[in-house]
Amino acid sequence: MRTDVLNLILGWTLIALTVPLLLCGLLTIWLDDFQLAMYSFAIPAIFSSAIGFLMLSIGTRTDTTERLRDREAFAAVALVWPIAVFIGSLPYWLGGVFVGPFTDGAALIDILRGGVNSWFESMSGFTTTGATVISHNMSPNCIPGVTPDCIYAQPRGLLIWRSLTQWLGGMGIIMLGMMILSRVIGGGMALARAELTGPSLSRLRPKLKQTAFALWGLYVFLTLLEFGLLFFTGSMDLFDSINHALTTMPSGGFSTHDASIGFYDSVLVEGIIIIFMFLAGVNFTLLWFIREGDFKRAFGDEEFRNYVTYVTVAFLAIFIALMTSGYSLRRGLRDGLFQVVSFATSTGYTSTNYMDESWPLVGHLILFILMVVGASAGSTSGGLKLLRVTLAFKVAMRELVRIAQPRKIEQIRMNGEVVEQNQIGLIVGMLFVWVGLFFISSLVLAVFMPSDSFESVTMVVASSLGNTGPTLGDFGPEDTWESMNSGALLITSILMWFGRLELLTAVILIHPRTWKREKRVHSDRSAIALFRRLIEEKDERKKKE
Repeated sequence: MRTDVLNLILGWTLIALTVPLLLCGLLTIWLDDFQLAMYSFAIPAIFSSAIGFLMLSIGTRTDTTERLRDREAFAAVALVWPIAVFIGSLPYWLGGVFVGPFTDGAALIDILRGGVNSWFESMSGFTTTGATVISHNMSPNCIPGVTPDCIYAQPRGLLIWRSLTQWLGGMGIIMLGMMILSRVIGGGMALARAELTGPSLSRLRPKLKQTAFALWGLYVFLTLLEFGLLFFTGSMDLFDSINHALTTMPSGGFSTHDASIGFYDSVLVEGIIIIFMFLAGVNFTLLWFIREGDFKRAFGDEEFRNYVTYVTVAFLAIFIALMTSGYSLRRGLRDGLFQVVSFATSTGYTSTNYMDESWPLVGHLILFILMVVGASAGSTSGGLKLLRVTLAFKVAMRELVRIAQPRKIEQIRMNGEVVEQNQIGLIVGMLFVWVGLFFISSLVLAVFMPSDSFESVTMVVASSLGNTGPTLGDFGPEDTWESMNSGALLITSILMWFGRLELLTAVILIHPRTWKREKRVHSDRSAIALFRRLIEEKDERKKKE
């Protein structure tokens, strides 16, 4: 493991984080007050930049700027997230969203719990999970029985930071950094493979840096488009429009209100957000093809067709179940479609309380399936990804056919192309790891949540691994996760991290061989040195003769 390469990537990432921190600091001065901006953003920005420069000056070498290998790329991507999460947690802790060192009269135990809450909120943001612990019992800015909307009572600058963490985490911190790092260090494709851990990565441009610019340009455009539609329709004010645009495209789900999208009770708002949640669940490569007018290539994609079918069938099933439970036609359409798209894309917005008695059990089961599966590979959604589940299903069908017809040779195809065996092995392995981690995590979390039900524990694990946020059971749409103890919050935050990295990157990080020290060998330089020694020895022999 070349630690100098890691220091280069992590150092530049820490320096890059100072930009959004300072931006939110300026907004906080304008929207809130100067002192809050200094506590919340100036201190974290100074700390982040100082550590970043220290890593670059001490932890790197003059020859560090060489091409990345996959091992360093995966390790760097895995390590970037907890570092970014730690820096991102400081504004909540220092700014008073939770009990922190600047909270008057706070006990040490409450300050420590505030630190855990801040870490959890930051991890939920950067991983686009959308679960929150902001509540009347945890935030000094909310008074029980007095403050009607606890999230909306938080400082405006800190709410923008909260939404911005999801927007940055949606496309990926590393993807943003690739536009810069590809020139500084090279090896951009290795970073892309680690960050975009889907089965494949399509280059939209000849160079990876150009591809990163193309993807981020599309991401920014869709964010601005949603903001314009939400604001200029008159359904949301400027502040709410900005925040919800920042948290929809990354499939994040952070809202500025306790009741999420249900606060607005607006068909227009729900309709706009449904459209952009659905787009966020589409492979961004296909969205680029649509932007370029290549509709045949986009709509002919097998995964896209499966995605549309998958969402449509789930909606119809829930809609029928709601109608049989006494829902009106209008309400069934609204609530059914919004919750299906939100869960399928792992966004986590809610427009109604789907845990009340009027929702049938079959509706909950469908939402659980959507939570686990997720949307398309190459999108900002979480979950296992529909493409992987589809390929795993094809593998299962092939093996069943082999039992009946042992001599028949059948290849797995996607979009008419044969899927390589190593890709199939990787997908099956990931599914196995996910199932194993799900059961182990459920057992561990049950120890920390002894008073909670089986449904609540398993749903929290599924929501964390799938980066969904609101879940089923006791942590549904009207509840935060503040009732969990600190141990449970730390465990679920790790599961969010694993889910964002889609497990394999995180597994590589904890594998001992990843950190095995290597001797830096430059084959070309060694060959040149050997050649020079041979010449020198030959010259010496001639002189002796």
